[in-house]
Amino acid sequence: MHYKELSKETIKKYLEKEQPYNCAGSLKSEGLGIVLLNSIESLDTTALMGLPLIRLVEMLKKFDIEILNN
Repeated sequence: MHYKELSKETIKKYLEKEQPYNCAGSLKSEGLGIVLLNSIESLDTTALMGLPLIRLVEMLKKFDIEILNN
């Protein structure tokens, strides 16, 4: 995640409105937090919003568990 240059006041307002304390980086990219970012780079953007699903599928495949076959 690439943040914009943010003032303390902007950060304070965001934290008061969104209260994202249980989120990675205390930012909800699927909510108001998106206005704080310039861009998001990731091999697996689902990892920012919870369980890294792409990585999970790769790990399960190592144990011969194919999601589409179950």
